[in-house]
Amino acid sequence: MRTIEEGRRWLKAEEWTREIETDQKRGIPAPPLQKPVPEGTRLIDLVPPGEIALGETPLREVIARRRSRRRFSQAPLTLKELSFLLWATQGVQRVIGDGVATLRTVPSAGARHPFETYLSVHRAEGLAPGLYRYLPLDHKLVLLWEDQGLSAKIVDAALGQKFVGEAAVVFIWAAVPYRTEWRYSIRSHKVIAIDVGHICQNLYLACEAIGAGTCAVGAYSQAAMDGLLGVDGEEEFTVYLAPVGKIP
Repeated sequence: MRTIEEGRRWLKAEEWTREIETDQKRGIPAPPLQKPVPEGTRLIDLVPPGEIALGETPLREVIARRRSRRRFSQAPLTLKELSFLLWATQGVQRVIGDGVATLRTVPSAGARHPFETYLSVHRAEGLAPGLYRYLPLDHKLVLLWEDQGLSAKIVDAALGQKFVGEAAVVFIWAAVPYRTEWRYSIRSHKVIAIDVGHICQNLYLACEAIGAGTCAVGAYSQAAMDGLLGVDGEEEFTVYLAPVGKIP
């Protein structure tokens, strides 16, 4: 693991200007834009973005009242609200570059978008409590497994932060680093960290626009959260989470 001083030296301009042979330059095919759907899993249609009449609060007002919210009502999110929040954070606008990249509602270095969005659903209309994954290319959800006790498990993984389990839905972003490494090699880790900030900020603003709230959470047990998602912690690992609920 790099020391703080080594990390600071690595970020200096010299490291970003020297030539690096990447897998993209070697002609190695790009990794998939999203993880495949496990065979036999249930897919849930979301409300198409063009049919969502939400989030029309003026942007100036949304920015002015943006806060980290740690208190939520017991009201569930509607499927339309959840569809809006997913589209606002990872919605695909266009596939480009002969299918190797996407333009989305958030920026990403090289249009690589290295994240998978998982949802710990506790209270959402029409959805059983459990773990889901968003399929941005399809604008659908895949149900990974139902779990009535998931809210308690995610509190444990979030180091006992109770408000995380009190949310209607928890957004959990896991990085698939090779999507960015394919193009940027060892320079990827800085831009992956930057990219996830873009996603979470869009979630903040989208929540405020519909009378909901969120709070970015970076404090969690890496092993416990990765285990909760069923990811290996190497080729895919948790990087950020944000509980979402209606504001009391």
